[in-house]
Amino acid sequence: MARRPDTHPRTLAVFDLLAADPDQWWYGYDIARRTGLSSGTLYPLLARLSDRSYLQAQWETDPPPGRPRRHLYRLTATGVQHAAELARPTPSPGPARIRPVLGGA
Repeated sequence: MARRPDTHPRTLAVFDLLAADPDQWWYGYDIARRTGLSSGTLYPLLARLSDRSYLQAQWETDPPPGRPRRHLYRLTATGVQHAAELARPTPSPGPARIRPVLGGA
């Protein structure tokens, strides 16, 4: 059975983290540290979410002296709404129906 888009546990971990404080800007290293995702997994995921308009991304405007600018991320209004939808439990289809086997073997 195909998985719904954006329901992979790694994607959900990012949505959960960013949705906890949707107005806060996060930088990649902090997201990676808090979710346990490697940079090779996280940055392509952030790019996909940004391409789908779930994330707003921008460069830090005023980094402290001696440190390069960081790329910052936060959820867009669409991303906040999508994160809320993903956080809702999906109704289960109910108990499986068992068909009796007709005829004997």
